[in-house]
Amino acid sequence: MNLESLRLRIDELDRQMLELLCERARCAQQIWDIKRGNQTPVYVPERERDILNRLIEANPGPLPDDAVCSIFREIISATRALEKVVSVAFLGPRDTFSHMAAISVFGAAADFRPLPSFTDIFTEVERGRIDYGVVPVESSMGGSVSDILDLFITSDLNIINEVLIHVTQNLLAKCPLEQVERVYSKDNALIQCRGWLRANLPRAELIEVASTSEAARRAAEEPGAAAIASALAAESYHLDILAPGIEDAPHNYTRFFVIGRQKTRPTGHDKTAIMLSIKDRPGALYHLLLPFYEAGINLTRIESRPSKQKAWEYVFFIDFLGHAEDPTVKQTLDIITERANMFKVLGSFPSSDRIE
Repeated sequence: MNLESLRLRIDELDRQMLELLCERARCAQQIWDIKRGNQTPVYVPERERDILNRLIEANPGPLPDDAVCSIFREIISATRALEKVVSVAFLGPRDTFSHMAAISVFGAAADFRPLPSFTDIFTEVERGRIDYGVVPVESSMGGSVSDILDLFITSDLNIINEVLIHVTQNLLAKCPLEQVERVYSKDNALIQCRGWLRANLPRAELIEVASTSEAARRAAEEPGAAAIASALAAESYHLDILAPGIEDAPHNYTRFFVIGRQKTRPTGHDKTAIMLSIKDRPGALYHLLLPFYEAGINLTRIESRPSKQKAWEYVFFIDFLGHAEDPTVKQTLDIITERANMFKVLGSFPSSDRIE
């Protein structure tokens, strides 16, 4: 086939895909008519995870799995918006890694709301003024986000999904690298890229600003200025990526939770997060964790935070593989509930083994 005939074939395939997408959208609208009568949430993470997993299994190539997931995530997002445009809160400003995490979960068709604090995110979702929140819970370099764990102590919200984001820092500017005189970014981003900056821009002035988004804004407006920020910021502020992946430690990942008022059903590939406090006696923690070992349940995280109710009293946060409705997990949690002073399931959710 020659070039012209191949282009005609692509045009025909595009037309067929559009017809199928519209048929899919009509089916989704019919589903929403049923959901409204049953008060079923419009965003169902376990169903969307199942769709993506089946597409990956059926993918014949040459498109890589990540590309297939990205394409269908936007299809799902656009289709969901025909039913209801979901509102999603994240820690502002826009064009940050929190914003990227929210987009990677909900797609571009959601209504994204940057808020000034984690407390505001929890409050707005709790009161139903915003549908969902996306919050960072831990990073591979800096450990857990203690503010988030503290908020879970008093919140009734559920963890309904998780996403892993590869934190990649990029040098953005409108000028060539040799013309960069100043580099703006958030303090921790400058620290993460210290070695690269020393080797490639030893004479540039390093200036801390409130956010990587603000750094990108300044780079877009000032001659000779660059920013260390996300690829999303480069797109939003029409900046060139002069150097991608300039962080000194390439294995920097952040885990985000999606919080909401609903609960998720088992998928067969789930995690559960719980919170508990233990009785003050020798071997209490060992006694509490023993049922997990006896049931063969794999713990993926455990850490403690002060309860803020009593001096030297701690709350433990534990993540493990499995869903709270799984028979073995349910039986184990019943035992732990009897042994703990306080016990709470923060949520069961589809386990994310993919990095966005």
